[in-house]
Amino acid sequence: MKKNNRQITYAQAINEAIDISLDKDKSVFLIGLGVTDPIGVFGSTKGLQEKHGNNRVFEMPISESAVTGVCLGSSLVGMRPIMTHMRLEFAITAMDQICNQAAKWHYMFGGKYKAPVTIRMIVGRGWGQGAQHSQSLHNWFAHIPGLKVVMPATPYDAKGLLISSIEDDAPTIFIEHRWLYNISGYVPKEYYKVSIGQPNIIKEGSDVTLITSSYTTLDGKRAAEKLEKFNISVEHIDLRTISPINYELIFKSIRKTGKLVVCDQGTKSSGFASEVITRILENEFNSLHSKPIRITLPDTPTPTSRALSNYYYPQPEHIIFQISKMFNFPYKDPSATINSDDFLDVPDQSFKGPF
Repeated sequence: MKKNNRQITYAQAINEAIDISLDKDKSVFLIGLGVTDPIGVFGSTKGLQEKHGNNRVFEMPISESAVTGVCLGSSLVGMRPIMTHMRLEFAITAMDQICNQAAKWHYMFGGKYKAPVTIRMIVGRGWGQGAQHSQSLHNWFAHIPGLKVVMPATPYDAKGLLISSIEDDAPTIFIEHRWLYNISGYVPKEYYKVSIGQPNIIKEGSDVTLITSSYTTLDGKRAAEKLEKFNISVEHIDLRTISPINYELIFKSIRKTGKLVVCDQGTKSSGFASEVITRILENEFNSLHSKPIRITLPDTPTPTSRALSNYYYPQPEHIIFQISKMFNFPYKDPSATINSDDFLDVPDQSFKGPF
């Protein structure tokens, strides 16, 4: 039972997780672009160098492949590095180190080596970030055996899952959506862990199962609340991690509701929504009473201008619209009501860039 209702932001929760981990284990260190900047990666690393010193919290040169190799090497000899990329795209230059090296050492050497490196990657849209800085390529990493992929949506999960990731002996990709940093929620001050691979029921329901992760969990929550006005009871499940996943909770929900909607902040083709639907079809095909629906980004590069991005990203209204077709109640297609000058590329107009 909660002893209090302590509220902090998502960024502060990540900061606490790193701070606790640095205090708890001297083999942990933090390296990355912007970690010692006054802003401190949206506040998530602010003050950590002042407390723990520049031998354990420090900047990295803009040489992602080389530094990822340094972090991997240090993890192989007993360190637990936390590497921070200001953008997931910056890690693309280090794909060999991540996917062909870190993910495979434990397997290739018969379990004698482990690579406990945690790589933070920031995804998300807005402020004209465009095709090279707004992608969410979590599907890439989930496809690689040996990597764990974590995508928390709440401050509570961000802290607990980051601690679990740092203490895990497997290389872990920890993905943070930039629109989540300023949201607030209940977070205990003390040390705790959240299990990697275990989904969470955000809201129990009986009519349709809605599966989300990362920022789509917030969209799903808003949609589920509005659907109550139409007497539609949504069972909302936040995956929290996309590799691994314990599907038993999901299968149980499908057996109850018989209907399925999966939201993914990646593109449609070969995306993670397809993987979730396939697993359900393989195991609970007879439990489904209608065809499953996936709500994703379109298969085009991310636009830069607001006029285009307003039509590119699904909104909570798109979830409601798709579910309305399942239950045959009238609901206007939200794409028909969007204006090119709407502020849909920011969560609200107080949101600040440029990162």
